[in-house]
Amino acid sequence: MEDWQRSLSESVVTEKDLARYFNINPDEIREIIKEYPMRIPKYYLNLIEKPGDPIWLQAVPDVREIQDTGCPDDPLHEDVDSPVPNLVHRYPDRVLFLVTFQCTMYCRFCTRKRGVGHPGFVDRHAFDKAIRYIAEHEEIRDVILSGGDPLILTDDKLERIIAPLREIPHLDIIRIGTKVPCTFPERITQSLCDMLKKYHPLFINVHFNHPRELTPQAKKACEMLADAGIPLGNQTVLLKGVNDDPEVMSALMKGLLKMRVKPYYIYQADITKGTNHFRTKVEVGLKIMRALRGYTSGLAVPYFVIDAPGGGGKIPILPDSIVGYDEQTGDYLLRNYEGKIFRYPEAGVQVQISPENQIPADWIA
Repeated sequence: MEDWQRSLSESVVTEKDLARYFNINPDEIREIIKEYPMRIPKYYLNLIEKPGDPIWLQAVPDVREIQDTGCPDDPLHEDVDSPVPNLVHRYPDRVLFLVTFQCTMYCRFCTRKRGVGHPGFVDRHAFDKAIRYIAEHEEIRDVILSGGDPLILTDDKLERIIAPLREIPHLDIIRIGTKVPCTFPERITQSLCDMLKKYHPLFINVHFNHPRELTPQAKKACEMLADAGIPLGNQTVLLKGVNDDPEVMSALMKGLLKMRVKPYYIYQADITKGTNHFRTKVEVGLKIMRALRGYTSGLAVPYFVIDAPGGGGKIPILPDSIVGYDEQTGDYLLRNYEGKIFRYPEAGVQVQISPENQIPADWIA
């Protein structure tokens, strides 16, 4: 057993474990984790400053999880879009390969709450079917390894998944989605990085939701992956009480860049059963985007997206930038980050830009 495996085995997984650290109702916690398992690594547990804070909300079971009966188990229709077990083929040229149902921590807002956390890895039969499907569909050029968390697998097991994928001629890109650098950074070892860098082009999307997660340990983990030549992007979920504040989100995005991680997506929280108490109004996300765009480096501005219920895929949600079109002049009327309106001439129209190109915002009815 490797050191990181031994450390992970000491995680908080029962109500008795949790009661050693916090004053909780053990009966309530026991009922929740019967339905939705708990695992909190000691590292992440130590980031909690007090019950109810942004770290606590992501990690500690909440009775509202089992009171939520109005949302679907699988709002994104991943099971519907699964041609073979463990594989989701929604977009034309890419597939999602669910290689495990285990994570280093079971986030209370997980979109795959219906199955993640329960025992099991992809079995050999399902794995062979998935590899065969990818090999037979030459339109697939991009595979995303997810789960669960692929980096909970040992280096050898993970390589046994990646190596045959890399042998498929039409497969250009392999991506890994992981929360390990955030919740359990000691898993990022030099041996893991040395293995991964053999299979470029390989990309990793990490998952940080709050500036307090950007610790020295997390920074070291991300830098080790980056030093292995792996581009890193971050996927954040917009969560009530965690990061639904422009200042918090701005600090997170700026901090990620200092760790060599490019902010990639802010997700509107999915309508997944057991997670509805985390959802915010869409306008909250738009307010955050307005606070980021123009007020910080473009590198720190992610896409704000909604993963459409029913398997519609990711749809970008943008603050209103095009506010009108002047048919007399052929100009688009554009709103900048300050709310000011500017003209932009359409192609094929005579360009007439005057020093007074800016027009009053109240000109738009």
